[in-house]
Amino acid sequence: MKSLLPAPWLSFGIFCGWLLLNRSLGPGHLLLAALLAVVAPLLTAPLRPRAGPLRRLGVLARLILRVGREVVRSAIGVAGAVLRPQPPRDAFVVVPLELHDAHALAALAMITTVIPGTVWSELAPDRSALLLHVFDLDDEARFLEHFIRDYVQPLKEIYQ
Repeated sequence: MKSLLPAPWLSFGIFCGWLLLNRSLGPGHLLLAALLAVVAPLLTAPLRPRAGPLRRLGVLARLILRVGREVVRSAIGVAGAVLRPQPPRDAFVVVPLELHDAHALAALAMITTVIPGTVWSELAPDRSALLLHVFDLDDEARFLEHFIRDYVQPLKEIYQ
């Protein structure tokens, strides 16, 4: 079964996505959705990275809740910065990294992207530092401490 469906959740998503996009449960669409759900993951299997080692699921749960809280808090902060009469204090910040696992870096990229006010700008070739653009920065040292403590350290515990 694993050889026919190497990524069952991906197949399920393709199947459902096809039916939702076409808004039809006709036999032709069901057959085509099933065909795509089997063939697409087989063709893209060499492109998918190996599964990441997930450790410390409690830390992962806390990280997810922390990111959710930070999304709301940052959205309010960015809205306040936009509405202020003075311009925001944007800056580029270099974050030293001790993360080298590709899955941890991908998770950090997603976290950085989803939080309003931060943009992942560049990763050093040796993965030792990350350049972030911060929309409204009060104190760089405090931002770095917060970023490393709240995101980098938990990802390090989870993946390394």
